[in-house]
Amino acid sequence: MLRTIDAFDRIGEENAFAVLARANALAQQGRSIINLGIGQPDFRTPEHIVEAAIKALRDGEHGYTGATGILPLREAVSADIHRRVGVSVNPDNVVIVPGGKVTMFMAILMFGAPGVDILYPDPGFPIYRSMIEFTGARPVPVPIREENGFGFSAEETLSLLTPQTRLVILNSPANPTGGITGRAEIEKLVQGLTERPDIAILSDEIYGQMTYDGQEHVSLLEFEAIRDRVILLDGWSKTYAMTGWRMGYAVWPDTLITKARKLAVNCWSCVNSPAQFGGLAALTGPQDAVASMVAEFDARRKLVVEGLNALPGISARTPLGAFYAFPNIKATGWKAKPLASALLEKAGVATIGGPDFGILGEGYIRLSYANSRENISLALERIREFLESEKPE
Repeated sequence: MLRTIDAFDRIGEENAFAVLARANALAQQGRSIINLGIGQPDFRTPEHIVEAAIKALRDGEHGYTGATGILPLREAVSADIHRRVGVSVNPDNVVIVPGGKVTMFMAILMFGAPGVDILYPDPGFPIYRSMIEFTGARPVPVPIREENGFGFSAEETLSLLTPQTRLVILNSPANPTGGITGRAEIEKLVQGLTERPDIAILSDEIYGQMTYDGQEHVSLLEFEAIRDRVILLDGWSKTYAMTGWRMGYAVWPDTLITKARKLAVNCWSCVNSPAQFGGLAALTGPQDAVASMVAEFDARRKLVVEGLNALPGISARTPLGAFYAFPNIKATGWKAKPLASALLEKAGVATIGGPDFGILGEGYIRLSYANSRENISLALERIREFLESEKPE
């Protein structure tokens, strides 16, 4: 009998992909399914990005690149960060990765071990906890509460630090809630973290360009006092509708970049060459497609929030970022996962149960409004009909 190490028994899953598979299976059976479950833009990748990748293929860009990515792309990342955040980043500190999850894995692997505490948001992206448990570290959930606008509380986060804490994971704008942590709260958090120079911070800012109502996205790179400990996670998937391209990047501090390069060489050699040229075109080319996508997400956001708040037993805060709504369903009498399952099987609407994002996700479901307005309106009507006709299980 084969025996793997115990760590593999601790790895969790991202249930959104299981829901996607089930939704696709039902659709193949002829069912009408509206997918508000998976977190990916429904737009096509902008054409100039596609053409740049095709040109790279035709120009013979078929071989290995450097493990951390081609220099023009890393320089473009640096320039983009300077434009948006106002901070100068050395291109040598940028690592191009095959998707943002890789940066999570790398950062958690660097610091996670038995006897170590790692803080992460709950509810939050499920891979955080999964990878923490894989390393044997103790996952310490930071409560992300509706009454706080689904943003981090600096006071509560700092209160969870222990002498064993080695990494804090932050995410704003946030998956699954759409919440944003404001500047004042981040400044308090940074002030507290300056007293713990032994703690690294993984700042997941993959939705940083998706904010609404004039809301400011505050990057942790802005704060010089902790910049030598900040690992920035970002990429192309959400902003440029490139989820399947598997293109992300990380900015590593000087103290960690050598280790990050070693992991890159050992893990993936290099990111797909033509995809890197597509990523370069994304950053250096016109940004009007990004603005158009965000404007459309904004319109859908308003539609979904208004519609959810008109449903019996459901209340929804207006998300300020990303493309998710995280409505409170407690007054319906349903538990979150049974409701999400029933909505898919009986109403043909795919959503994700809040507990898939952590213990504090109970009482909520996640809806992605990365779908057409027509489909969102139809989905809301199906949910209404379901709630009015079905009793809680």
